[in-house]
Order: sequence, then structure tokens, then C-alpha cells
Amino acid sequence: MESEKIMITVEYCTGCRWLTRASWVAQELLITFEGEIGGVTLKPSLESGTFRVSSNSKVFWDRKTEGGFPELKVLKQLIRDFVSPEKDLGHSDSEQST
Repeated sequence: MESEKIMITVEYCTGCRWLTRASWVAQELLITFEGEIGGVTLKPSLESGTFRVSSNSKVFWDRKTEGGFPELKVLKQLIRDFVSPEKDLGHSDSEQST
């Protein structure tokens, strides 16, 4: 049922001109999780330096907390672990080295 799927928000700093980066992240998330999420919203922020990927109930990545932008592979793994832990991400899945 569509209402059970989470919506993801990509909030970005307008002054930093991060719309292109936010759009790219949104596109990648929509392609990867088309069956698992309800959609992705781009949200302009007037707060300087903001780049945050979240749902209503969880922050997946916050640039200020994490100290930089997410590597897309890592972001996809964080979201996968929340919305569909059994989903295979193919080349975006990390292999644990021993």
C-alpha cells in the first residue's frame, strides 16, 4: 500500500548552490528504491551549509553532523537498511574484508 512507504527529503543549502547535488541524490534514490519508497522531495534550506537526507522518522545523513557529503554507496546502504534490509544493492553493497 502506497501510504506505508516512506517519503525521503533531501534538504539543501540554496546559498551554496547544492540543488544539482540534491537532484542527483534524489534521482539515484528513486532509481534504486522505486518499489520501496513513496518518493523523494527536494527542500531548499536558508540555513547555510545544510545538506540533509531524512524521512519523517529518521535522519539518514546530515552534512553538519557527519562532516561532509555522503558517498552515494553509503547513503544507499543506510536507506536500504531502514526500508528494505533484504534488498540487494548489487555493486553498491559493501563486502566485509577480513
